[in-house]
Amino acid sequence: MKRNCAALLCALTLCAGLALPASAAEFTDVAQGSWYESAVQEVVDQGLMTGVSDTLFAPNTTVTRSTVAVVLWRMEGQPAPAQRGHFPDVPADSWYGEAADWACEAKIINGTDKGTFSDGVVTRQELAVILTRYDEYKGQTLAEGSLNLYSDADQVASWAKEGVAHAIGMGWLEGADGKLSPKGTTTRAQLAVILQRMNTQAMG
Repeated sequence: MKRNCAALLCALTLCAGLALPASAAEFTDVAQGSWYESAVQEVVDQGLMTGVSDTLFAPNTTVTRSTVAVVLWRMEGQPAPAQRGHFPDVPADSWYGEAADWACEAKIINGTDKGTFSDGVVTRQELAVILTRYDEYKGQTLAEGSLNLYSDADQVASWAKEGVAHAIGMGWLEGADGKLSPKGTTTRAQLAVILQRMNTQAMG
């Protein structure tokens, strides 16, 4: 499966004025040899994710909708949205404003039934759906992973089943102890690993 590797690999500018560390080793909270160290190094090198400070990556912090929007926007080369202000609760000058508007226009992240972006922690099933919509935006054929391998498959919302199945099939979403925990959260370390896997698939 091929994606636009050039867009995925380009180094992009940072938000909030933070300097891009030259190495994940500069993050004092990324343990050497940890299961996510190489992924953090890769996404930092590519400019897809940044630290929360010059020395902290915050690997155990949960991922928000705004973070996901910005990461995917950066993967696409930070395209300018056709228009601004799709969401009344996203200030035009916010660090994720352009990304949110782009994601809305690309039909990757939808607003709530009230038309708001409603930034907040993203659940595992919500993340799966967003990443699946991104693949659809890129014209990819959806994978058919099996939800039935997990004992809590019945907890996956009907609107999320296709997205979760695709994420399972792509190896982005994995269970623990036979459970998917679709309403659970994703950490920044886990998101870095998912992005690394997406990059590997794009290169394959």
